[in-house]
Amino acid sequence: MKKSGLIIAMTALLLASSAQAMSVEQFLASAARIPRNLTALLHPDTRRLVGEVRTAFKTIRTEQEAALAAGRASTTCIPERVTVSSEDVLARLNSLPPSRRAISVTEALREWMVERYPCH
Repeated sequence: MKKSGLIIAMTALLLASSAQAMSVEQFLASAARIPRNLTALLHPDTRRLVGEVRTAFKTIRTEQEAALAAGRASTTCIPERVTVSSEDVLARLNSLPPSRRAISVTEALREWMVERYPCH
């Protein structure tokens, strides 16, 4: 009973976060408006974009943990600590062709983590 309740709660969380998910295109447009200097840290879009990336990584890790807890193979095997710079994230998102930029930031980062930390 507890396990099914946990799965239902996680599913609801994932659906709620995906309903409000920011697209890669929106993310890059917001990032382009942020000045590239020390005042960037004070810009509200900076906090919003950092939050978007954190939420995406949290979602990906939750999916990984849920799959493992349910005895399923996970698509990612992200280690406990992952260090990714803002430049890394922007480079990855900018590397997506314009035809794929309608996907969510979460989906784009999930694809990246599958490539970077696959489960063997």
